[in-house]
Amino acid sequence: MKKHYILISFIAMIAITNCGTKETSQLKIRPVVDTVGFARFNWQMDSIMSRLKYDSSSDQQWKAAISPHDDYSYVGDMYPKVLSGIKAKTVILFGVAHKAKNYNLENKIIFDSFDAWKAPYGNILVSEIRDQIITGLPDSLYLVHDEMQSVEHSLEALIPFLQFKNRNIEIIPVLIPYMTYDKMQQISESLSSVVFEIMKEKNLQWGQDLAILISTDAVHYGDKDWGGKNYASYGTDSLGLINARNHEMEIITNCLINEITSEKIQRFINYTVQETDYKEYKWTWCGRYAVPFGLLVAQNLDNLNNGNGLNGTFIGYSTSIDHSVLKVNDLKMGVTAPANNHHWVGYAAVGYK
Repeated sequence: MKKHYILISFIAMIAITNCGTKETSQLKIRPVVDTVGFARFNWQMDSIMSRLKYDSSSDQQWKAAISPHDDYSYVGDMYPKVLSGIKAKTVILFGVAHKAKNYNLENKIIFDSFDAWKAPYGNILVSEIRDQIITGLPDSLYLVHDEMQSVEHSLEALIPFLQFKNRNIEIIPVLIPYMTYDKMQQISESLSSVVFEIMKEKNLQWGQDLAILISTDAVHYGDKDWGGKNYASYGTDSLGLINARNHEMEIITNCLINEITSEKIQRFINYTVQETDYKEYKWTWCGRYAVPFGLLVAQNLDNLNNGNGLNGTFIGYSTSIDHSVLKVNDLKMGVTAPANNHHWVGYAAVGYK
C-alpha cells in the first residue's frame, strides 16, 4: 500500500511539473534562414572555431558591442574577437530589417513571438524578459512580426558564436526598420526605461547579466551585382578602394569609438542616411538604423545604471576582399555573394564599456 501511495504521489508530482513547463516539441522555434553562409550544426561550428584558433581567455566584458553579420568565410575571424567580450547570460540583439520595405515596416521596433531559435548546440531560448518588455511598452512603439524575423539573417549570424562560449545564453531579438532620428529617441527612451525597471526587479547587473549586441555590416561597395545600383562613390580602381576604406575609418573614428554622445550618434546618421529622405542611403551601411538605435538604448541604460558614460573600443575593420577567406566549402557551407573590386562589403567591430 505504501509503495502504491508513493508511486501515485510520484506520478502526480511529474504531472504538476510538466504543467509548468513547455515540452520541447511544443516550443515555437525559429529556423535558420541562411544555411550557406552560417553554421547550422555543431560539427560545423567546432571546425570553424578550431580553424580560427579561438582563444577563450579574453578578460574584456562589454556592456554593448557592434558586430558584422556576413558569411563566416569572409568575416569569421571578426566574430570571436568582438563576441568573446559578451559575458552576459541575457543579450538584447538589435538587428537590421533588410526586407522591411516588403512588409511596409517603419518607425516601430520589431519583436518575434518564438520561444527559441534553432542553433548548432541546441535551441537557444528567447528570454522571458522579451514578453515583459512588450507588456511594458506602449503599443504604438512596436510590432510582433514573426515573418519579418524569420526571413532576416542579421541576428542568426551571431548566435552560433554566442552559443559556442555559453550554452545557457538567452536572447531578446529586436529588428530596427526604417526609422527617423526623432522616433529613435522616443522609442529608445521608453525601451531603456522598461528594461531598467526589469533589471532592478531581477537584480541584473549591466554588462555582467544583461548586455546589448548590435548587428551591422559596414559599407556595401561597388558597381556590380547590387540590384542595378552603383554604390562605388569613389570608383573601383585601387585609389578608389583606398578612399572608400578611409571614408569608413572616418565614420568609425568620428562616431563609434571613445566617449559616445548623442551628437556622435546623430553624426553617424548624417553620414549614412539622406537628409531629405530617411529611407535612402547616403553611405551604404545596412545597419544605418540599428546602430544609432542600439547605441541610444545602451547610452540610456548606462545613464540609468549610474555608469560613467559609454566608451567605445575599436576592435577591428576589414573587408571581404582584403584578406584570405576562411575555408568552409568542406563543411557544406559557402558564400552568398561575390567578393571583388566591383562588389565588396566592409566589417566593423566595436566594444563598449
